[in-house]
Amino acid sequence: MLDFSKFKGKKVKCAGLGEVLFDVFPTGPKIGGAPANFAYHCRQNGLESLAISSVGTDSLGFQARNLLAARFLPALLIENTKETGAVNVDLTDDGVPTYTFVEDTAYDNIPLTETALGIARQLDLMCFGSLAQRGTVSHKTIMALLDAMPKGSLRVFDVNLRRNYYSREIIEDSLKRTEIFKCNEDELPILCEFARLQEKTATAYYEYLKSLGIYCFIFTEGASQSTVFLNDEISVLPTPKVEVVDTVGAGDSFTATFISRLMQGDSLVQAHEKAVKISAYVCTQAGAMPDMPAELFA
Repeated sequence: MLDFSKFKGKKVKCAGLGEVLFDVFPTGPKIGGAPANFAYHCRQNGLESLAISSVGTDSLGFQARNLLAARFLPALLIENTKETGAVNVDLTDDGVPTYTFVEDTAYDNIPLTETALGIARQLDLMCFGSLAQRGTVSHKTIMALLDAMPKGSLRVFDVNLRRNYYSREIIEDSLKRTEIFKCNEDELPILCEFARLQEKTATAYYEYLKSLGIYCFIFTEGASQSTVFLNDEISVLPTPKVEVVDTVGAGDSFTATFISRLMQGDSLVQAHEKAVKISAYVCTQAGAMPDMPAELFA
């Protein structure tokens, strides 16, 4: 079972590990990347957080450092000879994104450094995904940093399946290093197939996760609802109806808020309600790291 009570009253140290990239919208580039988004929203929720990734020596790499600093998000952005990651984003009329990724970028080649290992050894919480693991170098680095975390820390696997940038091996390696798992309704059937489950439902997949020792499962279903499983409890809440600008980063803000609130002593339902509220607000803003009004966190 998963116990969050040991973190209450503690200054929780967390990181988002993986891609820092630019979401290139028709209106221009916005800083993003799911792990960096997670770290940003954890910081908005009061945790001591940072992003760990790699950027190039190009103009986008320079912008990434400046933009994260402007958002008061510390970052270990290890310099790389590859170009800084970018993804072209096209939006449907209701704000749902489709992505075209630049390949073999800096975040695909995150080097393992003593500085990164030193940070990992002090963390209480780390979020990572599958996208950065499409690169062999980053896959090995991510696994090593997760393994370096102290006993009793929590590792969040937000699977984030994109195109063909994943495999059963990557998923299984990651699940071995996971205490909290998150996916959405599009990803669930693929994951159930990998797990060889006949019943492709969130409940069936949670039973599978529990067999691996994973006792927290966050399952989002876009504009419909979200379900969170924690130990033997379940919470289901509808998604609020809002005027959507774009949904980029909404899931990251949901995960970050939900876990941050649990670590600060909220109940399952309280944390879920706050996560729904925050992610709905993110949908009304452009980009994954909007300015967040203080009253949202009251």
